[in-house]
Amino acid sequence: MIFQPVLPLILVVLLCGAVAAAAVWMLVRAPRAGGERVTDRRAIAAHRSLWALRLLMVLACFAMLLRPGIPGGATQTLATDTDVVLVVDTTASIVAEDWDEGSPRLDGVRADVRELVAQYPGARFAMITSDASAQLRMPLTTDTTALIGSLDVLRPEVTSQSRGSSIGVAAGLLEDTLRSAAEASPDRSRMVFYLGDGEQTTGTTPESFDKSAKYTDAGAVFGYGTAEGGPMRVTSGGVSGGEGEYIQYEGSDALSVIDEQNLQTVAEQLGVEYQHRIADTEPVLPEAPSTTTSYAESGEVGNVTELYWIAALVLLAVLGVELLRATTLIARLRGLAPARRRDFVDPAPARDGGGA
Repeated sequence: MIFQPVLPLILVVLLCGAVAAAAVWMLVRAPRAGGERVTDRRAIAAHRSLWALRLLMVLACFAMLLRPGIPGGATQTLATDTDVVLVVDTTASIVAEDWDEGSPRLDGVRADVRELVAQYPGARFAMITSDASAQLRMPLTTDTTALIGSLDVLRPEVTSQSRGSSIGVAAGLLEDTLRSAAEASPDRSRMVFYLGDGEQTTGTTPESFDKSAKYTDAGAVFGYGTAEGGPMRVTSGGVSGGEGEYIQYEGSDALSVIDEQNLQTVAEQLGVEYQHRIADTEPVLPEAPSTTTSYAESGEVGNVTELYWIAALVLLAVLGVELLRATTLIARLRGLAPARRRDFVDPAPARDGGGA
């Protein structure tokens, strides 16, 4: 058995020791009533039983603070010497409703990122968003829960503030992120995944990602959308997402259409493969680079089976007894009060009604 105290051991002993000593003193001390020692055996037994339970309560608290446990074996961990950088399109078109029979494309992006997290356990992830400007939403981290949480609350740019966007606006930030990672950890591999629909709405030539290719060992470009296009709802930046009216163009719903040629160009610049994503297929993910460490080489982390809950159950049971006793005493006191009022007699003498 092992112990993992929640407080320094000396502090646990001092806190519980003083209370336990007081409970022992009351346990061995003869009960008194009105200054006189009680001699009734049943009263003495009840007194000692009560303080024995209170001593048990203190011991249960002491055991809980020690956090006892039993070693329960070991779990293998996976260490991956890989950095994965995600470039996510957050323009208004990413909520175009042509994914999985009318869902926003962003739903597909979220599903594919979860697949990436599952495919490369132990890797560090970073996320860059791309709309009118590029932002590093999350630096490299192994906290995939934070990554998924950030993606779940991710919203596209506000429609009223949209002035057109370039699919290559994140090129400079991606290069800086990859270069910093390479300089800080030259032995780690780097993977890049670009997720978007390829729509270029600025009327200019997109910035090139070719400067990031030398830092990229693997990855993919995922394209979302259809040739027929999908309508887009007005976004206001609220947590409700795209729940407004549809964006209008010349009296009808504006449609966003995937541009696979642009996406193929981005893939060629990065030196990775392009995939058109649809809802009823799984993404084809590249193998992790050879620097990824296997389970057998990564080591083990010990597990502990916690036992403090047993002491917690004992404490709960004793508290239940104390609560029942207090309720009984209160009920008795309330029952005595009416009886005392009935026994009360007005001591004032009766008035003599006769005359002198």
